[in-house]
Amino acid sequence: MSAFPSGLPAFLIKPPAARLLRLRPAGLPLNFSRVSGRAAQLKSSQLLLLLRVNATHSWRRLLDVRKQSRLLTGIISFFVVGYLVLAFELFYYGLQFIAKFPGLGAVLTERLLYTLFAFLFALLLLSNLIISYTNLFRNRETAFLLSLPVSNQTIFNWKFIESGVLASWAFLFLITPLLVAFGLVRGVPWHFYPLTALLIGLFIILPGVFGSALAIVIGRFLDRKSFQITLLLLALVLLAFVAFWWKSNPVDDDLLDKRTLEALDRLLAKTRFTLFPFLPSYWLSGAVLQWAEGIKTTAMFFAAVLLSNTLFFGSLAFTRFGNMFYDTASAVQSRSGGGFKFSLTRSNGRGSATPGLLEKLFEKLFWLQPDTRAIAVKDIRMFWRDTTQWGQSVMFFGLLGAYIINLRNFTHQLTSPFWIHAVAFLNLGACAFNLASVTTRFVFPQFSLEGRRMWIVGMSPMGLVRIVTTKYWLASSASLAVTLALVTLSCYLLKMPWNDVAFFGAVVTVMTFALNGLAVGLGVLYPNVNETNPNKIVSGFGGTLCFVLSSIYIIASLALLVVGGGGFHAHIGLALACMSGFVLLSFAIGWLPLKWGLRHLANFEV
Repeated sequence: MSAFPSGLPAFLIKPPAARLLRLRPAGLPLNFSRVSGRAAQLKSSQLLLLLRVNATHSWRRLLDVRKQSRLLTGIISFFVVGYLVLAFELFYYGLQFIAKFPGLGAVLTERLLYTLFAFLFALLLLSNLIISYTNLFRNRETAFLLSLPVSNQTIFNWKFIESGVLASWAFLFLITPLLVAFGLVRGVPWHFYPLTALLIGLFIILPGVFGSALAIVIGRFLDRKSFQITLLLLALVLLAFVAFWWKSNPVDDDLLDKRTLEALDRLLAKTRFTLFPFLPSYWLSGAVLQWAEGIKTTAMFFAAVLLSNTLFFGSLAFTRFGNMFYDTASAVQSRSGGGFKFSLTRSNGRGSATPGLLEKLFEKLFWLQPDTRAIAVKDIRMFWRDTTQWGQSVMFFGLLGAYIINLRNFTHQLTSPFWIHAVAFLNLGACAFNLASVTTRFVFPQFSLEGRRMWIVGMSPMGLVRIVTTKYWLASSASLAVTLALVTLSCYLLKMPWNDVAFFGAVVTVMTFALNGLAVGLGVLYPNVNETNPNKIVSGFGGTLCFVLSSIYIIASLALLVVGGGGFHAHIGLALACMSGFVLLSFAIGWLPLKWGLRHLANFEV
């Protein structure tokens, strides 16, 4: 009996060498050029099959979701279209407002595009690094493909494409309304849009190649102490560099009145690095801006530079990264644990273990039951072992923290209470949206990640309800510690009175518990226990719904808080009504999904 399923294609059953080196008459020389050509054809057919199978599977899952709940599918589609329309309107009127300044509008618009694409390139690089590491070395499908007679290069190419799509779809979703609005404001011809779409398609390949290369290097040497120390030192040096270098240059009123261009140049001095000619974002921005201005020769030059670099690095990745990927995957799978050592228990030398530092800390929480403390320790331990998870958390809140710390450099320019409170509310919104991203990315898939072993957890004396409740309180406490610290620091740097600091602290506390309740509740209501990749769990229907509802909740809450006063000295009756509405909305968005999820666990079947 064959060891392979009968439904697999022939080239997956028969080894490639046996397929290529067929029986031939003795003494007949082997045509290596024909063999290499057939090998290339075989790799292409394997990759095309993987693409076709996964595309078909994704399409069927989408149709299945639409059949299961047409109402929720319609709601999500409505809000996706609504976001595109709203973003287009905001970008359009914003660019129109900037263009009204004679002599300055074009300069500001160009610098904004250069800066935007430069930062998006950096974020795409980080996103590709994290997702590529998970897809290449922490993925069950990759391990399965490595056991089949499929070339290492084909496996890497497929995972490279998959990681690039997962990392870049949000970038495309964000940049599309901006470029459409930019084209309408500038009055560009129709061929501007297909050319821009082609340039963006070329642009997103470069951070994918660099991110996958960094993922291979990190995966290969992550277990070495010297490499870990070097990474930590580089991160600290980069953080210090950003903290001390990225400071605003104050401009006095006399300079603003007399020399506007000089003042603008000083204000934009810290964005000059985006004009570095060897940055891929510079090539993309230059091609888009020059084509919009009608300077097609210069635009084609930048497009040719982007195309040549994309072809070179793309062909390098598609032909040479396969063996390096296999060696790194072998090294990662042969390790006994993660790269960063974090022991919760330590051996006493007699075959048993004594409590570690984290267990001793949780033992101080005597009001918690021992099984609850054990679940909390286990979740923290698993979170720390997965470098990609806490790495993304540090990236999310680290960027926000760097911005908030930099507030001290221009608080002396905010003399009006209106602008002080406006900045405080904007910081609250930024922190809330960061929290929504974190809860959707990490808290929502927690229940699904228990996987097919859910029945073991369900049969334990603790039960699924208490386990999910413990996860909720642990996630809420951990995220509250970060968000409350950031919002309090923001208000302190803005030199706000302590009653306003207490107000914003109470608001972010309520929002933290509400967003975590929404993520945990929807994670139970829409589980995916068959998937081990958190990125794919979040990319499903439940994860999309969680982020959409979180965004609506944050926007509605900010609107109620702004209308209700919050430092703007509104009418006391209106303030009380808006505060009551905010509390009721938080209760509905946080407690109700969590309650429905816990009730759903009573009849949950794996």
